[in-house]
Amino acid sequence: MVVTTVILVRHGRTPANVQGVLAGWTPGVSLDETGAEQARAAAARLEPVRLSAVVSSPLERTRETADAVIGAQPRPVELHIDDRVGEARYGDWTGRSLKELVKEPMWKVVQGHASAAVFPGGESLPAMQARAVDAVREWNARLGDKAVYALVSHGDVIKSILADALGMHLDHFQRIVIDPASVSVVHYTSLRPFVLRVNDMASDLSSLNRRTSRKRSRDATVGGGAGEA
Repeated sequence: MVVTTVILVRHGRTPANVQGVLAGWTPGVSLDETGAEQARAAAARLEPVRLSAVVSSPLERTRETADAVIGAQPRPVELHIDDRVGEARYGDWTGRSLKELVKEPMWKVVQGHASAAVFPGGESLPAMQARAVDAVREWNARLGDKAVYALVSHGDVIKSILADALGMHLDHFQRIVIDPASVSVVHYTSLRPFVLRVNDMASDLSSLNRRTSRKRSRDATVGGGAGEA
């Protein structure tokens, strides 16, 4: 059985991250110097992976990270922009500091009951997850079996995709941590996803080529298997 592999990459650090401001869809939020270096480091880790494509959120910080990933590839890779993997639409929360937002009644809902969270003037977290997962599934079908592609997005979006892949209720997605420029990896088979990495900052990713080039069962390995050679 062949599979599609999605490499979820969060954008590098921005000044808004440092300042504790919820940037959302605010235009002009770019990587800071550290974030640019993080993006280059993530791109270097992905350089040995034969990427079929790069799909990115349309926001500047993700585009800059995606450009770094593409620039490190040894051959041309097409960039696709997809609004569905863009940041959560935080509505009236956009541009506000996290120190202020923690005092809002909705904050506790976002933390503990995400499936009921609707940002004032924005979208709900379930709607965010639905559009992001729909995008992944559509790109899987479009790029096909054996494809290995990078999807460059945002912390909450990536957490929601991973929650879906893990069969985890959205109410628990805050248990997942996704740092700037981290890499998470999911194999999608016809039966179920397999989550290979979450919030990975340092491992060798070249083995992803070997994993997708060989036949792989849709069944889980009972006992855990032998791991990577």
